[in-house]
Amino acid sequence: IEKCDDDNSANLPTNFWQDMCSQIKTGENMKVINLALNPERNTGYNGTHIWNAIYEENCLIVDGLNATEEMCYEERVLYRLLSGLHTSTTLSIAKNYYPPSERKKRKHWEPNTQFFMKKFGEEPEHVRNLHFSYVVLLRALRKASPFLYDYEIRTGDIVEDETASVLLKRLVDSHILSSCQGVFTAFDESLMFRNSRTPFTDPNSHHPKEFLLEENFKQVFHNISSILDCVQCQQCKLHGKMAMLGYGTALKILFLPAEYLSFSLSRNEIVAFINTLAKFSEALKEVRELTHLYLEQPPPAPKEKKVEPKPNKEHISATQTNDAPISQQQPPIDFLQGGGNNAAIFELMDLAIGATTRLSKQGYISIDREEELVGLALEGDSKLMIVAKYFGADLSKFLLHSKHIGSSTNQQLGSNFTTTSNLPTRIQPFPPDAIVIGSGLAGLAASLNILDRGGRVIILEKEHLLGGNSAKASSGINGYNNDTAYGDTISIFKNDTMKSAGTAAQLPLIETLVQNSGAAVQWLKDRVGVDLSLRAQLGGHQNKRTHRPSNGMAGAEIIYALQKAVKKYQRTDMVEIRTDTKATSLLYENGRVTGVEYESLLPSDDTNAPIEKALHSSNVILATGGFAADRSSNSYLAQLRPEYLSMPATAGEFSTGDGIAMATRLGAGTVDMNKIQIHPTGWVDPSDPLNPSKVLAAELMRGVGGILLNEFGERFCNELGTRAYVTDKMFQHDPHYSSTGKWSPNSTVPTFSLVLSSSAANDGRKHVDLYTHKKLLKKMSGIQQLADFMSVNVDTLRTSMDAYRVDAKNGIDRWGKVSFRGVPSSDLDNEIFYVGRVTPVLHYCMGGITIDITGNVLDEEQN
Repeated sequence: IEKCDDDNSANLPTNFWQDMCSQIKTGENMKVINLALNPERNTGYNGTHIWNAIYEENCLIVDGLNATEEMCYEERVLYRLLSGLHTSTTLSIAKNYYPPSERKKRKHWEPNTQFFMKKFGEEPEHVRNLHFSYVVLLRALRKASPFLYDYEIRTGDIVEDETASVLLKRLVDSHILSSCQGVFTAFDESLMFRNSRTPFTDPNSHHPKEFLLEENFKQVFHNISSILDCVQCQQCKLHGKMAMLGYGTALKILFLPAEYLSFSLSRNEIVAFINTLAKFSEALKEVRELTHLYLEQPPPAPKEKKVEPKPNKEHISATQTNDAPISQQQPPIDFLQGGGNNAAIFELMDLAIGATTRLSKQGYISIDREEELVGLALEGDSKLMIVAKYFGADLSKFLLHSKHIGSSTNQQLGSNFTTTSNLPTRIQPFPPDAIVIGSGLAGLAASLNILDRGGRVIILEKEHLLGGNSAKASSGINGYNNDTAYGDTISIFKNDTMKSAGTAAQLPLIETLVQNSGAAVQWLKDRVGVDLSLRAQLGGHQNKRTHRPSNGMAGAEIIYALQKAVKKYQRTDMVEIRTDTKATSLLYENGRVTGVEYESLLPSDDTNAPIEKALHSSNVILATGGFAADRSSNSYLAQLRPEYLSMPATAGEFSTGDGIAMATRLGAGTVDMNKIQIHPTGWVDPSDPLNPSKVLAAELMRGVGGILLNEFGERFCNELGTRAYVTDKMFQHDPHYSSTGKWSPNSTVPTFSLVLSSSAANDGRKHVDLYTHKKLLKKMSGIQQLADFMSVNVDTLRTSMDAYRVDAKNGIDRWGKVSFRGVPSSDLDNEIFYVGRVTPVLHYCMGGITIDITGNVLDEEQN
């Protein structure tokens, strides 16, 4: 809504400030983050270059002023807001500086008061800027209070929504807003943009020159917001973008007319605004708390013969705020400014810090030496980077060659040494923080998350290659991304999942799956770099939520990218991957699993080598999969579903339920072990039709428009129904199943035709090309050739196709199908078809050992 400017009025369009937050983008695949589980604290990320860029960007073009002269009022306001944000960030890091550590006997995050005082002891103006920023936020809160008081919160969780509404009403009714009226005069937004208006016109602007400052102010804010996209630490980016979105929302509230607020503020903006207000409120408390803690501590005792590090090489460079909070200095180390590959530099930093951490854990260097080396690494010390480049993976050589860097004295050695003369020739890797059994998507994802957090992992895989059955997956991965463009919601996804699970549905686990699905997809894209840009609606889903790559099969692409990311840690000994290694039993002591016994499946010339060996760790992760390929007489399949023993399967021959067996021997509970999912479409290879191992005909084939036809050339189901539904419709073609509802082991598994039109084939081109290359799909020219291949009457087939076209036009068929893609053209005689034979196959073992919502294994008593 804009006011008319026919009279060349000096007023800006009324909605000028509505797009204040437009450059703080959420992206197509936005995910919901629980900020309570992701607090702002010391991550080790050096954000100096980001803050430098932000402060340099805060330069308004004002008539009569330039960047070298004193800042105008508006520029000072923006500077103080940025300074307040920087100060708040620094305070959060100071308050949560040292992470929990068993070795250092820290159970919780602890503060660094020396760091706090160094930042703010002699520069109190930064804290004053924090107070100023808080006042700006409070003024916005006061103005928006009438709107926020009645703001309707709807997330789908009635209890949570009601709780949030009550808290929001309590906030806007708070005594702060009613008892501190005088404080609000510390800032008045109506004083802004008063002194920059002149009557002449700028040829580069659509508005008179008097509007240039407002436009420039907004553009600078947009530019600063965009800079945050360069932050490589995801947690840091999360808090930085949230705070800038909160700032942008506050400025929108202050600059827009009050009557515009009801349709100008998005839910995300309101959430960010409230959280930013809370963040600054906490920061003000932290100033007082950290000051008291600093004054209560005795002064540090001087250390003899210790060379004090130079001011620009202090350990505090390990934080997001390497310099003083408002410093505009450039990074002090030329190595970081050489214009080289930043990714390569950060990799060297990671190598140096990783080697330093391992040396400290094993007692080869002191804590003081660890702090010094970490500080040098984060500053990009060129000498240390060179040592890390060539010796980062060899701890003994890294220790040897780094001893001359920094303040190297005998006092810097760890408890294992008294002099430098007995440096070790070989340092063994320290014990693993976790042992992961299995290397599919679950195992590799768990491993990478641990590795990214500084842990050491050993992966055991009984196959020669990594990936397991995950590498075979082709259709994609399901996830809800809060994307209204596809009409999906958490509630719809949950209902679809519960419907598919039927009476076996476990609501807490389903909610955990659904609510974290979007984050999982986003993690694969952001951390691992997998292309999941395409989205489809597959069987059992009401909306498009299956994400897949545009350039290949989902499983192969995901596993390849995960392997690559995990294997990068091999050079630093942080991960050890043992293939051809089978875990045989879990070690158990004092009520918990303490390790794994394993055996090598490779032939050995050493006859004296032990058959079984042991690994110890406080954490063991089972990611071993199901048992659908084990057809032995004592297998789970024979015990639980003997009628399925002769049915083909998609699982690799390695799927024998090893993890389940190991866990149940220790008393782990099991659930739904008899529920083995049958996938309706496994390809029947024309050259080997009786092979019990089948290639899965991806659900995507039906998602893009594939039609299922029986031996008569007739449709018999909604192809987009759940797997259980489609399989049931297929089994109904067997007389025994049709009359009893049970599958007989003596029955012959039926086969069907899966037919795609030319448009459906183009939509699933990567899959179609792969299956055609494997000779599982065949191209047909016209309906007559298709009928001949299927050995059905062409008139019956034509009737089926014509009826399908009519159903698609009407938007529904007799089986309830409402989504029609890849419909054959009206010219069936010249249509290009692709056809292959499919049959039901054992696919997923839906049951297994019992777990809670965080993945902990439960015993038979659910403990």
